[in-house]
Amino acid sequence: MVPSINKIRTGRQIRRMMEMRGFSVEEVRDFLSLGCVQTIYHWFEGISIPTLDNLYALSDLLQVPMDMLVVGDSRKSSVRKIRNRDLLMRYYTLFQSMRSA
Repeated sequence: MVPSINKIRTGRQIRRMMEMRGFSVEEVRDFLSLGCVQTIYHWFEGISIPTLDNLYALSDLLQVPMDMLVVGDSRKSSVRKIRNRDLLMRYYTLFQSMRSA
């Protein structure tokens, strides 16, 4: 499974960070020079997510790293399995080369 961004959880995280920092939707709209507040409400509801530029600006405004705003669906255990399989294949190849020598 390829890691992806969870739009709903990311929207909740952005809303939570805005509330923690005391920013209103209107203040964020003005800071990002957005046309309307509906864009931000769409983020909150998981309908859409901020563009990379807006995510970068939000992280600056909220004084948090970008990866604290984005919530993903990555499966670390899957990555570990792939790494373990690769390691096993390296050992197998090494074993085979030692065996034929």
